[in-house]
Amino acid sequence: MFKQHTIEQELSAGLQQARQQAFPDLAPVEDAATAVATGDERHGDYQCNAALALAKPLRRPPREIAQALADQLHDPERLERVTVAGPGFLNLRLRAEWLARRLELVQDDDRLGVPAPGTGRTVLLDYSSPNVAKPMHVGHIRSTVIGNALDRLHRFLGYRVVADNHLGDWGTQFGLLLLGFRHFADAAAYETEPIEELERIYVRSYNRSQEDPAWLAAARAELVKLQQGDGENRRLWASFVEHSLREFNGLYRRLDVRFDLVRGESFYNDRLPVVIDLLRQKGLAEESEGALVVRLEAEKLPVCLVQKSDSGYNYATTDLATVLSRVEEFNPAAIIYVTDERQQLHFRQVFAVSRRLGVTTRLEHVWFGLMRLPEGTFSTRQGNVIKLERLLDEAERRALEVVHQTSPAMPPAQQREVARAVGLGAVKYADLSQHPQSLVTFTWDKALALEGNSAPYLQYACARIASVQDKYREQFPGGEPRTVPIRLGAPIERTLAIKLLRFPEAVLRAAEHYRPNLLADYLFDLAQAYSTFYQNVPFLKAETGVRESRVRLCDITARTLRCGLHLLGIETPERI
Repeated sequence: MFKQHTIEQELSAGLQQARQQAFPDLAPVEDAATAVATGDERHGDYQCNAALALAKPLRRPPREIAQALADQLHDPERLERVTVAGPGFLNLRLRAEWLARRLELVQDDDRLGVPAPGTGRTVLLDYSSPNVAKPMHVGHIRSTVIGNALDRLHRFLGYRVVADNHLGDWGTQFGLLLLGFRHFADAAAYETEPIEELERIYVRSYNRSQEDPAWLAAARAELVKLQQGDGENRRLWASFVEHSLREFNGLYRRLDVRFDLVRGESFYNDRLPVVIDLLRQKGLAEESEGALVVRLEAEKLPVCLVQKSDSGYNYATTDLATVLSRVEEFNPAAIIYVTDERQQLHFRQVFAVSRRLGVTTRLEHVWFGLMRLPEGTFSTRQGNVIKLERLLDEAERRALEVVHQTSPAMPPAQQREVARAVGLGAVKYADLSQHPQSLVTFTWDKALALEGNSAPYLQYACARIASVQDKYREQFPGGEPRTVPIRLGAPIERTLAIKLLRFPEAVLRAAEHYRPNLLADYLFDLAQAYSTFYQNVPFLKAETGVRESRVRLCDITARTLRCGLHLLGIETPERI
């Protein structure tokens, strides 16, 4: 197994040692001497701006400080050149020979040089979390694919991940649904298309509640009966959950999404009184107009309602019970919630109350921007949702049209399989390639883009490399490229090598910042660098030794693209 740190980490360690040697009397400055990748290779491969931060405590010009650091950087095997530029930037250029040897190590490593800092640590990821009795629609794609990418990234970095699908299977909507089911249900429709029928019932009951206060009061009464364990309401509720899970699981299989736990809000129902008692014991809860609240002025937050005036509980109570249960059962280093932007205040309140209850586990809310139609937000109540199943069907249909055009000789079964991978990959990447907090306006063409910065572009790059490897084996049977050293003679080869060796940094950064788009950006950049490489140097017609070296670069590129796309939940067919 590849045991080295990333290049960025190794260079940063050298810079910190140089700072200690150059300025031994200076107290350590957190993160002052660190290396970061340059945006322009003309300035070197990595850059350090420590001199600018050290100028004030040292009372010396930044360029002078930078030069002192450069004088202490003794790493002739790794560094070709260290220069001072601008007001005090330190630019580092790596030796081509060292890069080549590093690539050879990466090629022999199953993890492509990515460290495993999470070994021995647990994280719990709460994502997807659809509501029972409603079909999953296009708006659900964000939590599901962002959460699954974070799940895959953390597992790859060595963490023990507990992926929890925290279903919305409890709450106010079930009062409306139970009442509506008794008045509006079509038994035959419920038997054949249960989720569609439940959606129809819910919309009708909700609309009635907006016009008829008596209907709303009756729905609330049905909810109380459910919460108190009424046998008939519990039986109907269990049926709603069973049908919903069956549909959800079909979509998850299609998206290659798996969970370790599927626990709805109802799982924690018996713990809610315990939470209230604990809040009272610790003197955190107080009565307000008949309800029970926790005041959060110190955190500059509104009061957190934990028990309603009718003694009912709400989402905050359930989430507090969930946090306490997860900490007790799994002792995770972090609990990460992936939900939309509308829940930001809710989680700030829940986290604040959790900390007052003594929870020391790191709690993170990874929020994402809503997905909207051009005319507005999706809403089941308004009946303007695009079902996720329909989106996936359309993605595969459009991809199949492309496959028919590009690979007409491919067997039909293979065409369908390629179209499935390309279509679903396009949908996932259209989401994951954007900053999670960005607002997404859904259009069919944008979601299913098969060109430009898209999954199909990256998938095609992998397929093109596979073709190069096949041709090498055909023309040079018995050839063993790995017995030939990697050479980085042409500038584009060096550029490609640097990009390949930054893969570990991209993976770590995407996980650390909870932003899969950082990995997507890296993969697109790598694919573009490979395309330039492919178009500007000969491969199979190159001289012996150079030819094998370039085939090795192809292999590392393909493996890196495939690994990165897998971490995003995207398949890479051998042929497109």
